[in-house]
Amino acid sequence: MTTIVREGYVFIGGALALALLLALGLHPYAAVPFLVLACYFAYFFRNPKRDLTLDAGAVISPADGTVQDISRVAYDDFIKGPGNKVTVFMSVFNVHVNRSPISGDITCQKYVCGRFRPAYKDSVGFENEHHLIGIENEKLRITVTQIAGILARRIVSWVTLNDHLKQGELYGMIRFGSCLEVVMPLEVEVNVKKGDKVVGGRTVLGRLK
Repeated sequence: MTTIVREGYVFIGGALALALLLALGLHPYAAVPFLVLACYFAYFFRNPKRDLTLDAGAVISPADGTVQDISRVAYDDFIKGPGNKVTVFMSVFNVHVNRSPISGDITCQKYVCGRFRPAYKDSVGFENEHHLIGIENEKLRITVTQIAGILARRIVSWVTLNDHLKQGELYGMIRFGSCLEVVMPLEVEVNVKKGDKVVGGRTVLGRLK
């Protein structure tokens, strides 16, 4: 079963309202582009139901998309040491709701205003608007960062500091295409490679050694 997240109803409703006004005021054919747009918004804001199996030793993908990059981080402030960063790029056709990679408490949260460069640029994590949360449990600490892009001008978060997340639980979305970065400590072995297609809440990005 697939539902639509609440942020989508404004876009869908607005497109349908314009379609109706144009159909009544001009010609039914004039409404067609906005009907198509309403259908796209319904598609974009979809939230497919996924049966999730909790795995305490795994870090799962927070988003649907493509592994854009895997790199070593010399030092992460939240992890308090070096780690591996996996970047997942979401096209405008991917599911855009974001899920928690592990179960744990949000003990760090940062929102940084910035630019809106294309999400495939290497430096977007530093320059673009982004929202970082640090999640920790008794075994693991990771960071997950939502990064805005040239089209993605709005990061949506449904959580706040000290909230508890279950692995695979929805915590936010990015509107209209961008990327997420997951930083894992070195004791987590990366299970994906650049170019892999990943599914939010299902694909294992890394596993504790």
